[in-house]
Amino acid sequence: MNHLQDKVVVITGASSGIGAVSAKALAARGAKIVAAARGQEALDQLVADINKAGGTAVARLTDVADTADMQALADFAVEQFGRIDVLVNNAGLMLFSFWKDGAIDDWNRMIDVNIRGYLNGVHAVLPVMLRQKSGHILNMDSVAGHQVGDGAGVYSSTKFFVQAMTESMRRELGVREGIRASTISPGVIDTGWADRVTDPAGRKAAQELNEVAISPQSVADAVVYALDQPTDVTVNDLIISPTRQNW
Repeated sequence: MNHLQDKVVVITGASSGIGAVSAKALAARGAKIVAAARGQEALDQLVADINKAGGTAVARLTDVADTADMQALADFAVEQFGRIDVLVNNAGLMLFSFWKDGAIDDWNRMIDVNIRGYLNGVHAVLPVMLRQKSGHILNMDSVAGHQVGDGAGVYSSTKFFVQAMTESMRRELGVREGIRASTISPGVIDTGWADRVTDPAGRKAAQELNEVAISPQSVADAVVYALDQPTDVTVNDLIISPTRQNW
């Protein structure tokens, strides 16, 4: 049975990598996609690809770190489709540096996107889901949310936060409100992230780690599995690791 047919799915960070591949995979299962990211051209291409393949997708340029922008995204989804069934909190930054480097700009960027962005997403969609008395929030975590690697102290901290917030949501929203909460914890994904690390030592560590990266498609398959479940089933956390893992 297909539990994704006609579900309205909001996906952040949808212009590339895990977000884009997951959007296409969910649309292929009949979900209606509301794609959000900061790159208009990439979003337009994603929507065109999905619609050309027979799916349904719309997009809105969105900065997840901006509370008002995320609220506008939720409002846009409701205007387009009348409801929000799923939020995939996927937008994220993984910027490696060592504590002695004091890369505070990178630290703050990760806090803004990986923590504030996720909170803004939940804040925006939760009133809709509470009115519906149903919904599913999938927070993209990481193996770094379970164990800490070299040069990843702040990144891991943001992902430990995701673990804690999701567990709290399971206890409060899942038990009391019927709103499911899940995490997916991938290992290193080959999305070009290592080349975006600005700290030189951190970039070297990132590039070495990226040698064992797995494909975004593997994570997208897990996203589909976690979301394509009956309403009385919650997949709490899926950990996806490469065959060789340096963490």
